[in-house]
Amino acid sequence: MPRIKSKGEGERVDFDMTPMIDCCFQLIIFFMLSLKIFASEGDFSIKMPVSKSEGPVDPTQLPPIKLRMKADGTGRLVAITMGTKQLSSSDPFAELRREVRSIIKDDIGPGSSGSKQEIELDCDANLQYQYVMRAITAVSGYVGPDRQVVKLIERIKFSPRRQG
Repeated sequence: MPRIKSKGEGERVDFDMTPMIDCCFQLIIFFMLSLKIFASEGDFSIKMPVSKSEGPVDPTQLPPIKLRMKADGTGRLVAITMGTKQLSSSDPFAELRREVRSIIKDDIGPGSSGSKQEIELDCDANLQYQYVMRAITAVSGYVGPDRQVVKLIERIKFSPRRQG
């Protein structure tokens, strides 16, 4: 049986894309305006070393605590020295937190000694990243027994890169 062509068959149909584009833009704007921005997790005030002097030193500012982290040839942590004190090798990060707590004395809140105190990390260039992060975690704070975060030292900076 022969096929009968209808009148509109074979003609090209044009779609108007303007309403679809308008709808897409309205959805994008809706999601942008309804987005809830949260405080970034693990937000540390870290200052990277600079090549030149930063300017005049504030006389009320406490001298930074020097934290030296030594690595072996494979990048594993060998020793941690805080100031002139060598920390134990069994769990140096727990001891580091105890030392920082003894300095800060859990003085928390605005204007506390923790917000004024600064620590300077002096790490070997080949030290594995995990040890640096564990040290930052140990000095920056902890979760108390009441599940509240207790901040210790908020200002962390790195000394210039050290080779091997």
